[in-house]
Parts: sequence; C-alpha cells; structure tokens
Amino acid sequence: MTQKLVILPVQTDRDNTPFENAHARTVAAAEANGFRIVEPDDGGATAIIVVRMLDSAIIDQTLAANPAVSWVQLPFAGVESFLPVARQYPEVSFTSAKGTFAPPVAEHALALTLALLRHLPERIRATSWGSSYGTTLSGAKVLIVGAGGIGSELVRLFSTWNTEITVVRRRPDPLPGADRTITADQLDDVLPEADVVVLAAAATPDTAQMFGAEQFELMNDQAVFVNIARGTLVDTDALVAALANRKIRSAGLDVTDPEPLPDGHPLWDEPNCIVTPHTADTPPMVIQLLDERIVRNLDRLAKGTAPDKFEGLVDVQVGY
Repeated sequence: MTQKLVILPVQTDRDNTPFENAHARTVAAAEANGFRIVEPDDGGATAIIVVRMLDSAIIDQTLAANPAVSWVQLPFAGVESFLPVARQYPEVSFTSAKGTFAPPVAEHALALTLALLRHLPERIRATSWGSSYGTTLSGAKVLIVGAGGIGSELVRLFSTWNTEITVVRRRPDPLPGADRTITADQLDDVLPEADVVVLAAAATPDTAQMFGAEQFELMNDQAVFVNIARGTLVDTDALVAALANRKIRSAGLDVTDPEPLPDGHPLWDEPNCIVTPHTADTPPMVIQLLDERIVRNLDRLAKGTAPDKFEGLVDVQVGY
C-alpha cells in the first residue's frame, strides 16, 4: 500500500527561494520513493516532513488529524520550542537537523575566535594606526562545551592548530580528537585554565544560564568567550558585567538572550564584543545539508527501516 506523506508548510514563500527549492526537492524525493503527498487534514498520513520553521501548533494539528503518523522530520537543530508538542506523542519518532549544520556553524565559531584573538573588534572601530598586538590560536587551551555534531566539528577545526582541547559533555565517554573529555559537573574546575571557551551545547533545563557571574569570575581574564549555541545558556547581564569589568578579554556571540538583541543594549556598545545576528547557519548555507538528510531518511522509510533508527533522532525527554 502506498504510504501517504504530509510536507509542511503546504505553500512556501515565493520570495524565499532556498526554502521553496527545498520544498520542491522534498516532493521529488518523496515521489521517487513511491510516497503520495497529501494535505495535512487527509487523515491517513504516516509521516510528516517540515521543510522550514513554522508554528508548532500547525504540527500539533497535523499530528492530531493523522493518528497513524510514526515519524516527523523537523528542519532545525534546536528543538526546544517544539518539545511540548512532541511529548504529547510518545509513539512518534521525531528527527531534527542536529549535526547536519555542524560545518558552517563551527566555521562561524572559529571565525569569531580568530577575530577576538587578533583584536578585530577594536581594529574595525579604529581611526588611527595604533599599537601592534594580538594572540595566536596555536598553543591555546580550548574548552568546548557540548559534544554533538557542532562540538565534534569544532574539535576537528581547532585541531588544525597546535591546541589542547577539552570537551565538556553530559557523559564521560571520550570524544574522538579531544585531548580530554569531562562531564558538566567539572566545568568550573577547568574554566580558569582555558584561553578559548566555545559554547556548542543544546538548550535544555540543565544548560539554562550555565554561564553566569560565577563562571565568568573563574575564567582567565585574557580568555575569549564564543557562543554559537543558544543565548539561554548565558546570563546576559553577567556577561555584560564580565566584559565591562574585564573579567574576560572579549566575546563573540551569534546568539543572545533576548534574541533579537534589542537596539541600545549594552552589548552593542561593548568594544570587546562581536554580535552577529544568528547567521552561523543561514538558509543558503544549510538548505542543501537539510535536503540530504531528508532524502536519506525518506530512503530509510521506503525500505521499511523503523523511524527510531533514522538520522537525527530526538530524545524528547532530554531535549535534543
């Protein structure tokens, strides 16, 4: 019997070419695997693929209308906003884009790190020659918080230099390529020795504001701090104070709390801070990567593989 598949949103934004193309490629891949594309209220769908960010209520309504659904593919890596809906459907396997966007996000983190080490925030604002100074990444002690796809890619990139890499993760299993792997309860012990701290962990109740005044106080005052994970991992007021009081050298942020960062916020005026507007994984960079995961998971579904064996499986209880 032909399986029915819902693709959301049903109509894409005609002015948003990357997402429109993703929708078309998903339709083509589904039809090539023998799936029939149906409307969200069809009632007989067994799978849902979401090709762009949308209100979780729409996915909830589609699931309620199609009780036979066993798999939902989400288009983003962070799923915290969708977890309340996912937890209502324990019989459904949810997959996300986690790990898929790792290369461009890790690349962005490296760019921010190098910019901070070479004092580019100051030089970009400069109107005179100034003095000659800067720090090399070679020989630095790098602390990466998070050991998912982005964390693994960061290890690979930073290993290009002669760095000493420590990774912080939930479990003590060694991460390949890292010099040392520790658990989150040991974070404060290693902060004083780090020259570079990069946040790449998922947003969960356990990681909320894991970096606050205490953590910034522990850090080396010449350390640079980079966040390409989620803004909620950081107490923003504590970060502002740490920069103002020179408890850390500088910060590079692709995510903030709140987000978008309001006009007039102190971080905009902080001379040792770079803020990019959540652009580590823009659609032109990641749509192709998402397409490839969707196609692979569709192929698995067509071959009868159970959805809980698909790429990017989400643990809805843990939160990623």
